[in-house]
Amino acid sequence: MRGFLASSIGVTCAAALALPLAPPASAATTTGSATPSASSTAARGAAPASVRGAAPAEASVPGSTQSLPLAPLGRDRAPGAAQQGVTPRDVQPFSLVGVVWDDPAAELHGQVQVRTRATATGSWSDWQELETHNADHAADPGTPESTSGRVRGATAPLWVGESDGVEVRVRAESAPGAARTAPEATGSARHTAFPLPGGMRLELVDPGDGAPSEGAGSAPGDGSRTGALAPQAAGSAEAAWAANADLAPFGAAEIPAERQRAKPYTGPRPSITTRRGWGADEKLREKKFVYTKKVKAAFVHHSATGNNYRCSQAPSVIRSIYRYHVNSMGWRDLGYNFLIDKCGKIYEGRAGGVSKAVLGAHTYGFNSNSMGIAVLGTYSSKKPSAAAVKAIARLTAWKLGLYGMNPRGKTYLKSGGGNLHRKGKNVRLNVISGHRDGFATSCPGKKLYGKLGTARSTAAKYQGR
Repeated sequence: MRGFLASSIGVTCAAALALPLAPPASAATTTGSATPSASSTAARGAAPASVRGAAPAEASVPGSTQSLPLAPLGRDRAPGAAQQGVTPRDVQPFSLVGVVWDDPAAELHGQVQVRTRATATGSWSDWQELETHNADHAADPGTPESTSGRVRGATAPLWVGESDGVEVRVRAESAPGAARTAPEATGSARHTAFPLPGGMRLELVDPGDGAPSEGAGSAPGDGSRTGALAPQAAGSAEAAWAANADLAPFGAAEIPAERQRAKPYTGPRPSITTRRGWGADEKLREKKFVYTKKVKAAFVHHSATGNNYRCSQAPSVIRSIYRYHVNSMGWRDLGYNFLIDKCGKIYEGRAGGVSKAVLGAHTYGFNSNSMGIAVLGTYSSKKPSAAAVKAIARLTAWKLGLYGMNPRGKTYLKSGGGNLHRKGKNVRLNVISGHRDGFATSCPGKKLYGKLGTARSTAAKYQGR
């Protein structure tokens, strides 16, 4: 996409995905009818001295997204000001937060910080940073998914747990030399900072209770596909369940594990929680499945959503990421093919069947003939759990084995374009690669990337190699 920025924040791997489903929420709207509340700040002793901009109280709507426009902060009140944010305020309950903007090609050069108020205690968190470089998770350039016109730029989402108060601030990064071209800035700020993207909004996502949907409506997205992509009708929850019917009973919440290898060099299938199992609302996604020919490689990611979640909360984290990708960012479905929590539990990601070559949107330029696996958490400085690394090995031993791939081997993938490999180049990659092998990014974090050698050798053993 664009050149790699060697900033302290780095590029992350938070979620990729492409073709949007629904148009982005309009200004001052709330997807799912949840609106910021005016709950009393006096009853919450740790709240700021003033909580401004509270809206009239309304009933909370589980499984919804509140969308709040960012406004200039400080003296500079002009559009495109170098500091923007949302002042402290009461809102309806949410658990995941992110910032989106209109142009998916625009980069946010700067710092995004958020602090939230816990519903249970009424206390405010410290300031936390959101990963700003998130465009490396997306559909390949020039594909129907990336050119739909509904995709938005975004930070990585951050899991904060159930909260009912929020404050966010965005500060533009100083621009070196000729890049100092912020015409909107005034006074001492003029020509000193990158312009911030237009149309920035704070997205507050409530994961809902996870009750499986019994049907799904049509998405407004374009259902057409071209080239080698094979579309298949899938406009309901039943279709998503049926995609796994050869592995588990219809409507199952979990695909059971196998104890032995089904054939030489294919590892035994691990237990996999289905979309029904983690509570996917199938009405959100685009109604068609899209496939490529095979799965030649696995790209490992971290979700960059932080590590402050319990394993029992993993389904809620996944539902929140799913809603953020589709409703806030305009993608067609969850971008990763699989997700793994820190306890080693494996979850089905993008719909279409866990054993099939479902086209994801996880590694910009290398989504065809590959699969994306995201470990929930941020692993730049924190080590992934042994259980998570083992789960990567078990999953890849089985899924790559179905397509005859050796986890310790190499393969070639044709680049769809990006900042590391030009479009059309045949790139030699490890069969189990990190996101940074296909795109100049920090994903999947230094600590997780350092464990991929262990995952490769363990996966090969599971295959009997």
